[in-house]
Amino acid sequence: MRIAYLDCASGISGDMLLGAAVDAGADLATIQTGIDSLGLPSCRLELEEVKRHAFRAAKVHVRHEPEHAHRHLHHITDMIDGSNLSDTQQEVAKRVFTRLGEAEAKVHGSTLQKVHFHEVGAVDSIADIVGCAIALDLLQIDRIVCSPLPTGHGFIQIAHGRCRVPAPATAELLQGVPLAETDVQAELTTPTGAALAVTMSESFGSMPAMTVQSIGYGAGDRDFESHANILRMLIGSVSDEAKSDQVIVLETNLDDVSAEIIGHTSQSLMQAGALDVYATAIQMKKNRPGTKLTLLCRAFDVELLENILFRETRTLGVRRWTADRRILGREEIR
Repeated sequence: MRIAYLDCASGISGDMLLGAAVDAGADLATIQTGIDSLGLPSCRLELEEVKRHAFRAAKVHVRHEPEHAHRHLHHITDMIDGSNLSDTQQEVAKRVFTRLGEAEAKVHGSTLQKVHFHEVGAVDSIADIVGCAIALDLLQIDRIVCSPLPTGHGFIQIAHGRCRVPAPATAELLQGVPLAETDVQAELTTPTGAALAVTMSESFGSMPAMTVQSIGYGAGDRDFESHANILRMLIGSVSDEAKSDQVIVLETNLDDVSAEIIGHTSQSLMQAGALDVYATAIQMKKNRPGTKLTLLCRAFDVELLENILFRETRTLGVRRWTADRRILGREEIR
């Protein structure tokens, strides 16, 4: 199994991920051919080797004619459907744009059908997202793991005016994703980068056990004095017999909660996406018998499952932490 680990010490944007993928071996000419089939006006990709804080990295520039189009989601999906991209590449690109559209619709109080893209509907953002879908397919990546994401601090100017980092759509996309602390006064994770990370990554956390075979470095636009503005992509292999991933462990101690409620809550958690749920008999204050309810889940399901715990059990608090695990491959045979 081929695995890619996204080391996002300086955040993630579409061009940073695309640059890292090209630097790791994805053929730029093949990516350009796929971009050309979208029908974008005079859109071409140019690769430049740059330095960020004295470290070498690849920078992919998207050159195109000026335009002022505000596209809806269906405009972009129609372009993708009419392209010569493979089925896998089309599916990934459309999932990323749909995730972006859902976030934009929520923050603007609109619907997925009515919301129109501003910055992320521009030619360069479309080229970044579609280019990443093509590049990662060319690299034959089976699984992507992403590091915790730093968002940065301060304010940025967007189509709707001045707003605080992270931008509203970025914050919406990063719900349930572990974030890394940083004091950099800049936007490190963009909406496009956040959408790519949450849509394409299987999990978030530290680098899994793997044999590294190639490394790509993608540069961001700015060159910070404090650190290298680079996204590092490590590509390698893991055994098919056993693979590693990360899960979130949630648990709460329940006092004076009936077995019927615990059973119902456990069933609701499994139906909502929990990987496993189990109850442990414990002894609580004043020697009263109680129950510890524990569950395993993916990072993007944390908020939903915590809300179920609070609603169904009336617990006062839920503990959480990230756990590494090694799992065997499984298949179903009838």
